[in-house]
Amino acid sequence: MDERGLAERLITYDTSHADGIKAAAGFVKGWLDSNGVDVRAEDYHGLPVLTATVGDATPGVPAIILHGHIDVVPGFPDQFAPRVEGERLLGRGAYDMKGGLAAIMCALRDLTRLQGAQVRFVCAPDEESEDFDRHATDELVARGLTAAFAITGEPTNLHVGVQAKGVCMARVVVRGRAAHGSTPWDGDNAILKAIDVFRRIESLPFARESSEMFDRPSINLGRLNAGDAVNKVPDEAIMSIDIRYLPGQDPGAILEQVRAMPDVEIIRTFIRPPAQVARSNPFVVALCDAVRRAGQPEAVSVGRDGASDAISFLEAGVPAVEFGPEGGGHHGPEEWVSIPSLGRYRRALVEFMERVPALSETEAAPGLRAVEDWRA
Repeated sequence: MDERGLAERLITYDTSHADGIKAAAGFVKGWLDSNGVDVRAEDYHGLPVLTATVGDATPGVPAIILHGHIDVVPGFPDQFAPRVEGERLLGRGAYDMKGGLAAIMCALRDLTRLQGAQVRFVCAPDEESEDFDRHATDELVARGLTAAFAITGEPTNLHVGVQAKGVCMARVVVRGRAAHGSTPWDGDNAILKAIDVFRRIESLPFARESSEMFDRPSINLGRLNAGDAVNKVPDEAIMSIDIRYLPGQDPGAILEQVRAMPDVEIIRTFIRPPAQVARSNPFVVALCDAVRRAGQPEAVSVGRDGASDAISFLEAGVPAVEFGPEGGGHHGPEEWVSIPSLGRYRRALVEFMERVPALSETEAAPGLRAVEDWRA
């Protein structure tokens, strides 16, 4: 089974819920085990985390993390029936990131006899989750998972993502005043106020800032809960707002701008910093070169609007990038991945890993690069 066949099979699992994640993880483990990759499955909050090591087991050889996730955001039932249109494979998770995960699985099979370097594979079950303050990848890193460099297979159209926006999610309560639904002028409708609050958040000073790779932050109203009776003016509305802020912006200052608005209370936040690695990082340079050798003419370093578990590695001092196949429509109704790009992606990963042993010992010192690339 090649990367296309694996991607189609993975799409058939509805991994927006625990049962589907467990079933899909079982398939991933079984396929890798049968192809010479010894996979370990651990439990994290009732979900399976898969890890494996391939390549040279000699102590001291440079190690590279290849990271993926099996979970997806919810979709319609027909999105879990993969279909092919020309060179596109469509289905929930095709682009984010079951196509990339399938190619990583094939690359692991290709690299089982790698000499002079080692691959440490991670398949997370909760990258898309908003339920945990700490993800499984954070736990693995806290237990000591480390490497000279990390690649997470998020969709990047075969470009190397050296920056990603930070995450500032906030649960915001907007207060109104209750009244009978027949006399709405006697009340203060919290739903209408919440929509107005969101529009004002979109125009706050932080929302008009830009950076080297991004023209603005991203602001999304992901959820609005309000009202307990149709014939009553709602007196409270709770919004879940997803702000993807820029490198250099302070999430605390962003939240203060929101708190300064009248009748607004922030009751919960989730914050992850932006990801940032220098283009001159030797592993970034080598990966870009491998992409070109795999048949992709342009492998420029790019910024990503979305965030990922790459930040888990960066916070531990491991330079990390996002790098995945071509496609589009992730989290949307027509999500797709380019079938030819899956092969190029697989070849780029293998080509990159085969070049890792040639990197000098100084270049492979993760602490020095982490200070140079991110902490500074």
